[in-house]
Amino acid sequence: MNKQTPEFFQGQLTPEVIEMFAPGGAAVIEPTLAGRKTGSFLPLFLFVKAVEQSPIAISITDKKANILYINQAFTQVTGYEAAEILGENESKLSDKCTPRQVYYDLWHTISRKQVWHGQLINRRKAGERYLADLTIAPMLDESDKVSHYIGMHRDVTQTYRAEQQVNNQKRLIESVINASPVAMAVMDSEHRIVLDNQMYKMLVSELDHHEPALMFLEALRQDMGDLWPEGLSLPRAFSNREVRVEGARRQRGTRWFACSGNWFSEEDTHADHFFVKQSREYLLLSINDITQQRRQQEKLQLQTLRDMMAEEEHIRSIRETLLGAMHQIRQPLNQVNAAIQLMKRRNDAGNKPLQELLGQVQAMGEDTLTTLQRCVPEIPETAVQPVNLNQLLHEVMLLYSHKFLANGVVVDWLPNPVLPAILGSANKLRTLFKQLLDNAVDALNRASCAERMVKISTWVERGWVHVALADTGPGIPAHQRSKVFEPFYTTQAMGGYQAGMGLVMAKEIVNQHNGIIAIDPDCREGCRFIISFPVCPKNASTVSGYE
Repeated sequence: MNKQTPEFFQGQLTPEVIEMFAPGGAAVIEPTLAGRKTGSFLPLFLFVKAVEQSPIAISITDKKANILYINQAFTQVTGYEAAEILGENESKLSDKCTPRQVYYDLWHTISRKQVWHGQLINRRKAGERYLADLTIAPMLDESDKVSHYIGMHRDVTQTYRAEQQVNNQKRLIESVINASPVAMAVMDSEHRIVLDNQMYKMLVSELDHHEPALMFLEALRQDMGDLWPEGLSLPRAFSNREVRVEGARRQRGTRWFACSGNWFSEEDTHADHFFVKQSREYLLLSINDITQQRRQQEKLQLQTLRDMMAEEEHIRSIRETLLGAMHQIRQPLNQVNAAIQLMKRRNDAGNKPLQELLGQVQAMGEDTLTTLQRCVPEIPETAVQPVNLNQLLHEVMLLYSHKFLANGVVVDWLPNPVLPAILGSANKLRTLFKQLLDNAVDALNRASCAERMVKISTWVERGWVHVALADTGPGIPAHQRSKVFEPFYTTQAMGGYQAGMGLVMAKEIVNQHNGIIAIDPDCREGCRFIISFPVCPKNASTVSGYE
């Protein structure tokens, strides 16, 4: 052995390796570029120390993979001391669990003077298997031919196990999420979907919306108003907030969804945030289709609502009849009063008996009007609360379905998919739309229209919810449009005591809700009413389901 070889290295180097490290017994090696600039030379033993003390298991073999050198890390990983393994073939470490194809690729690569990197299953001296992350590089002589191979490997068993556990956990979570009957989506702070499940993908197709989550978020913000979770000081979550969706292209009709959301943070994995931690915020949105449950509830509520509206209709019919009678009585009384006043101004003593008789008629008429006024039934007031006009119109159309069928009327329902609530009385609003539908059906019945259709649509614009109700009937002439909202004015040829109060009542209800009702002047075929209501103030939203 060369006298310049350090003592700690002696006994582990074969003559071939000594010759490889220090050909000719040189005590120094060719200086590096930095060494040339400074005139300094690195002794061989520093390179030997670097290899010997490396934390990576290193072995040097001949061209047939016979081991010529190992470092201390090799012994720690495999359990073999130098005296036990030097001269043995690297295959002594191999385990039959490694497929032959892996070894074929290994030799095929290094024989072409290329570096091979991969994983093998090795066996320690004690017989325990471990996963080795191995890199083998060919060492070339002065003739550019392979003279030796250097192998470096690490025991990555624990790392592999940890990675597999993470992957298994990820697959388990994905399987559970995909098996869930609830649509789920995870959104980042910029409202981009970073994870979703199969139910959510189905929802995208059914609702014909690029990202339904964005539509639901907007609806939830409008519904919750000031209760929408903001900031990070409080737990940010909500649960079971209902969202109503109308008229999806692939599945026409109303659908209901119960939405729950929870915000969470995740540590940023970028290298530049290793020391200065930075987190990213995400929202887990769950969307549960509760359409079937709501439809069952709707069936149970519909009969109750029908009975209630029938009673209200009866009361309104009595009111309208009595108010019509009072109007008919008031007209001659006004004429009697005018005659009395005229007689008083003329001071005609000859007509004194007639004047007294007319006075008695007037008094009796006023008593009659007072009696009739007391008989007019009051309509019970209902609570003012946030109302979804899509839902209310849907209920009215269900209640009216028998009349549509009986009169051969087709309804074209074009609602805005998600509609913010307005503040109002549900019963009064039902009466409003029922009255407008009555007018529409009556108009269709008065005209021999080839197309018997009622079109109802809703939309939102600049803080107002708009409802358009149109029919294909004869329409209302332009010179009459300003009069139809006057008491007892009717466009029908034959009016009765109940004629002419429907639109008066409708306008009164709209006014009570701070709304606007008008006849669309641009409608050329039939008649089109546009009713507008201000969107419900945010602080008027209910708080049920909020955490």
